[in-house]
Amino acid sequence: MNGTNIMDTLKARGFIKQVVFEDELYELLGKESVPFYIGFDPTADSLHVGHFLALMAMSHMQKAGHKPIVLIGGGTGKIGDPSGRTDMRRMMTNETIKHNCECFKKQMSRFFSFEGENAAVMVNNADWLDNLNFLQFMRDIGSNFSVNKMLTAECFKTRMERGLSFFEFSYMLLQAYDFLYLFKHYGCKLECGGDDQWSNILAGADLIRRKEGAPAFAMTFQLLTTSEGKKMGKTQAGAVWLDPAKTSPYDFYQYWRNTADADVEKCLKLLTYVDLDEIAELCRYKDERINAAKERLAYEVTAIVHGKAEAEKAQTQARAAFGGVGDDMPEATVVKGVNNIIDIMCAVGVCKSKSEARNLITGGGVKIDEEKVESFDYTVSDEKLEKGVILHKGKKVHVRVKAQ
Repeated sequence: MNGTNIMDTLKARGFIKQVVFEDELYELLGKESVPFYIGFDPTADSLHVGHFLALMAMSHMQKAGHKPIVLIGGGTGKIGDPSGRTDMRRMMTNETIKHNCECFKKQMSRFFSFEGENAAVMVNNADWLDNLNFLQFMRDIGSNFSVNKMLTAECFKTRMERGLSFFEFSYMLLQAYDFLYLFKHYGCKLECGGDDQWSNILAGADLIRRKEGAPAFAMTFQLLTTSEGKKMGKTQAGAVWLDPAKTSPYDFYQYWRNTADADVEKCLKLLTYVDLDEIAELCRYKDERINAAKERLAYEVTAIVHGKAEAEKAQTQARAAFGGVGDDMPEATVVKGVNNIIDIMCAVGVCKSKSEARNLITGGGVKIDEEKVESFDYTVSDEKLEKGVILHKGKKVHVRVKAQ
C-alpha cells in the first residue's frame, strides 16, 4: 500500500469514533488491501441520509485500496436490530428484501464501484443464516457468549424495561457469526459501522479471535448529528431519502443548503470529497459569508447522490428562488390533506420550525399567490393545491407548491 494511511484520512475528516486494536489495524491498513464490511438493514427500498456517512467512509476506503463488502441483512432483517429501538420491527418477505437490495446497489454505485480493482461485493446473510442448524449453532457460536456480558451492552439496556424477546436477543450472535462467515469466505478482517453498533461489531471481532486465533478488527464511525446532538436527515415531511422519487434532487439540495452554521464544516468533511484546506477556507468566516460554504455543501452532496446535472439544476432553481419569481422557480409537494399554512411552510422546507413560520406570519412576510397570510389558521384548499400555488416567504424566497 502506498500513500496516506486511510485511518489518517478518516481521522482528519472526523469519521472515527472507536477502534479496537488500533495500532495493529493501522499497520495492517498501511501495508495491504484489507477486505472490510458494513451491514445494511433492507427495511426500505431506498437508503437515506442516515446511511450517507457510512457510504462515504466506504468510498474513501476503496479509493485507498481496500475492498468493501456490503452485507445486506436479509436474514437478520427478519429479526431487526434492537439497537436504539423501542419496538419490534415488522417481518419482511424474501421478495421485498430482494427488491430492496437491488435498489441499494444502484444507489451505492454512486459512492463506490462494484467493478474493477478492489471491486465491492454485495452479500446477503440470508444465504447462510436461513438454513442454520439451531443446536449446532448454539454449540459452536452460542457457547462463546456470556449472557451476563451481553446484558451490559447498550443496545439491550434500552429494551429491557419494555421487553426484549429472545428472538431479538440473538441478534448479537447472528451479527458476530456474519463477521466470522465473511472472514472465512471473503478474508474479511474488519467490520465497520455506526457507533450505536459498537457492542455488536466488537462481539464479531472477539468471536474470530477466539475461534480462529486470527486478528480481526472493529471500527465505528461518528453518527451524523447536528451540533445540538440530534440525528440529521429528518424534516417535517419525514426522512431525507437518496431515491429522487422519495426526495427530489431540489429538496435534497435545499436540505443541505439549510444546514445550520455550526454544522457546515463537519458536513463538508464527512459528506464530500472537498480538500480539507479548501474546507477550512470556506468555513473561515462565521458571518453571512458562511452561505458560500452551505451552497458548496449542497452542490457537492447532491452531485454525489444524483449526479452533476441534477446538482446544477437544483442550484439554479435555488438561486432563482432566492432571487425572484421565474421559470426556474423551485417546486415542492405536500401530502394531500396538509392544508394549514404553517404545516405547508415546514413541509416544503422554507422554515425549520413552526415557531419560525409563526414569526414570519406575524411579521407579514408570507403570501399565498398574491394574498397576504395574516392568521396562523390560514388554510389552502385541496382544489388550489392540486392546481398549484406560489408560496412567498419575504421578497426573495418563492416556491411553487402542489399536493401530491
